[in-house]
Amino acid sequence: MENRRNLKQFFRLLGQSVLFWTLALFFYAIFRFYGIDAEIASITEKNVKPQNFKVPFAITSFTGTILGLFYGLIDFIHQKFLSKRFSLGIGLLINTLLHLACTIAILTIVLTFFSNFLPLNFSLEMGWWLADKRFWAIMWYIVLSSLVFSFIKIAVERFGAGVFLKMILGKYKNPQEEERIFMFLDLKNSTTIAENLGHHRYSQFIQDAFYDLNEVVLNYNAEIYQYVGDEVVMSWPYQKGLANNNCIGVFFAFETQREARRDYYLEKYGFFPEFKAGLHGGSLMAAEVGFVKKELAYHGDVINTSARIQAECNKYNVTMLISEQLLKDLPKEAQSNSEFLGSVLLKGKRKEVKIHSVTSDT
Repeated sequence: MENRRNLKQFFRLLGQSVLFWTLALFFYAIFRFYGIDAEIASITEKNVKPQNFKVPFAITSFTGTILGLFYGLIDFIHQKFLSKRFSLGIGLLINTLLHLACTIAILTIVLTFFSNFLPLNFSLEMGWWLADKRFWAIMWYIVLSSLVFSFIKIAVERFGAGVFLKMILGKYKNPQEEERIFMFLDLKNSTTIAENLGHHRYSQFIQDAFYDLNEVVLNYNAEIYQYVGDEVVMSWPYQKGLANNNCIGVFFAFETQREARRDYYLEKYGFFPEFKAGLHGGSLMAAEVGFVKKELAYHGDVINTSARIQAECNKYNVTMLISEQLLKDLPKEAQSNSEFLGSVLLKGKRKEVKIHSVTSDT
């Protein structure tokens, strides 16, 4: 199951990369070649033979597709293996050099291939790209496009797929009602750990734990809404959270991810991070807030109830609690691994909430 989710994530990243770079090079062909004969004629005041725009358009768009495939592969490797092993600066440098080498290799192969049956005026000896101004023109375009692509990916990761576009279109200027699932995930015994480690090593400890969380969240379509100290708030559109038990599966995948690094945590810190979670879902309001720092905020009882449910974990000595209201909407396999603990009057609420503990099926 986990391999299938990783494969799904890989093909999603690859598809996004191919789509973006095909379109990016498509627009480059338009900016660079469309109407160039008329432009030259207007500058030189001489009649210029009309150029066949279709040839450079086809070559450039094809190149964009191939670049997208290899850039997507490089970005996936960077995300999975390089981002954690190196600092941000070193990781970006390695990523940039890989992109540059990939671009040189692909342009050389594509131009060599098309030179066999098209009159292309390129000298493709070793190091041809060093002094070729056309190469550096397209490289600067690729660099600027990469910045745009990175901005889009960061925005989508920050707000969630589909939400970013809705914010651009101004959907959340006025509060909108949505159905969502929220999980409050909190470190157990955080005070004791912090006192023993000190604030610097404790911060590293939390950083490592959240790196492990980030390894699994995308596989379960989870959106990280907030980091608050040693607590994480995750969210799903209601149906996405229910699908494949995503809202529950992410917690146990996180446990598996951490367990695989138990020796690392104990050797480096002397403590192993254990988390508790509270889950609830329902209708709430989403609105764009702020001006100096703009973000999407959720308001409603769903968030408060999720937080209060999580606070009950210590009382019942369990790692995950879920409201009965949400549990009933989950697939049967999730319900079969649950245990009813009773009705509790959560802090700040007038009506009791029925809660269940949930355990892994493995």
